[in-house]
Amino acid sequence: MRRVTLFVNGTSKNGKVVAVYGTLSDLLSVASNKLGIKASCLYNGKGGLIDDIALIRDDDVLYVSEGDPFIDPQNEAKATSDPHGAHTDWLTLNIGGRLFTTTRSTLVSKEPESMLAHMFREKDVWGNKQDEHGAYLIDRSPEYFEPILNYLRHGQLIINEGINIRGVLEEARFFGIEQLAEHNHSFEFCSLSFGNTNQVRAPLSGIGLNFSGMANLSRCNLTHANLCCSNLERADLSGANLDGANLQGVKMLCSNAEGASLKGCNFEDPSGLKANLEGANLKGVDMEGSQMTGINLRVATLKNAKLKNCNLRGATLAGTDLENCDLSGCDLQEANLRGSNVKGAIFEEMLTPLHMSQSVR
Repeated sequence: MRRVTLFVNGTSKNGKVVAVYGTLSDLLSVASNKLGIKASCLYNGKGGLIDDIALIRDDDVLYVSEGDPFIDPQNEAKATSDPHGAHTDWLTLNIGGRLFTTTRSTLVSKEPESMLAHMFREKDVWGNKQDEHGAYLIDRSPEYFEPILNYLRHGQLIINEGINIRGVLEEARFFGIEQLAEHNHSFEFCSLSFGNTNQVRAPLSGIGLNFSGMANLSRCNLTHANLCCSNLERADLSGANLDGANLQGVKMLCSNAEGASLKGCNFEDPSGLKANLEGANLKGVDMEGSQMTGINLRVATLKNAKLKNCNLRGATLAGTDLENCDLSGCDLQEANLRGSNVKGAIFEEMLTPLHMSQSVR
């Protein structure tokens, strides 16, 4: 059995020792998996192209290329020691006139097939232009590039207020960052109306936006919004209009939705993920006709709320304040109302009988 050490073309770091079996194509396939590149050819230490596996000897050091010419790894070592930092681990990018400093590994590791990875994996392969200070020039929007760079740093796409998500996704597509670009068709937008301010468009699903503890969505127009799996814990939704919204798997623990309209909303997730509104303030809300199978409304306040014709099968309403709540026409089969306050509540035209064992107060 022969063993060889493989390096990415032009480098002498992070090599992989592999066994040589089968054909040259088999070795290239192993190299692709080990080095995270699309290996297409092999060079020996002198730059000779290896076109037959019989030419490989035990303990050879080979350099794997994606099709680019041989790059002497000794040149890489010299470049790394360049006092001007031309090929060090730290790089400065000039994106549309704004400077970003980051590491080479940030640009190449998370999305190894992206344009940025190919641009900066090896020195001068793409002939990158630099300004007078050595920063690499890229003629793109800095506002849209910043979220992408942060995504490459920590794996989370975070969009600051005022940044158009579509612009970020188009930038991701330009740079070949597929994991972000593929989300383009899954993002859904809705109009948000903030009092007397102009309407803005914001993403409300697809990337797990977290509004926990900080969202002020009071009186917003969120009709038919897709808020699936969003985190609205402790958010202020008082007076908001969420009619027809998709609220599957939403987290609204201790949120304030007093006086909000949630008519015809869907809280029911076929996969079994249950919406959680535990401890929420839902005084005076209108949730007529909503699908709420299995919803958690434990110790929530629904005083004077309208829940006519809602599907509350298997819902948790233990300790919930349902005083003067209109539950006429609701399906409460297997719902848990233990300890709930049903003083003045309306239970007319119930789809299923309400057993006394379900409510003790």
